Amino acid sequence: SPPGLLLLTSFLLHVKEDHATPTRLVCDNRLIQKYIVEAKDMEKRVGQCQALPALSCPAVLPLVDFTFQQWKSKSNETKRREILCDLALLVGAAAGAQGQVSDECGAKQLSQLYRHANSFFLLLQTFSWEAGHWEPSCSPHSMEQTHITSIFLTYRQLVKGKLRFFFYDLAKVLCK
Repeated sequence: SPPGLLLLTSFLLHVKEDHATPTRLVCDNRLIQKYIVEAKDMEKRVGQCQALPALSCPAVLPLVDFTFQQWKSKSNETKRREILCDLALLVGAAAGAQGQVSDECGAKQLSQLYRHANSFFLLLQTFSWEAGHWEPSCSPHSMEQTHITSIFLTYRQLVKGKLRFFFYDLAKVLCK
């Protein structure tokens, strides 16, 4: 079973009807740890692929670094929107790179990363604390990269950083 489908199913099975919040993922720290380990594994496996070509059309990747002080000062809705912007760029980068990689090993890893990032993206759109839905008009800080491994590094940093801390912040509110 594809891990992206598992992630989506996990979210959907544990959504509270009143606020549409993925409580199990937020309240069970083991799940986010599982996704961090999977992100590391994908990054390691793509690094073992033979002679991955440089991307002829560079991937636009979000800059996912942040300072903890800045992060703490943001509302959960602001954090969610920021992560959605980052995920939108990552999903686009993975899709664009897939069209440029003929190597089976690299293509398989890109496909898996695409599914995982897209599952998080679709899921984070399902809940909101403010009126209205997320609009794809954000302009996160970004960089262009021609190395396929950069896509995996960025995804791992996003899951290990912003996404993990976002779920930690939500757990304080939802898991009492």
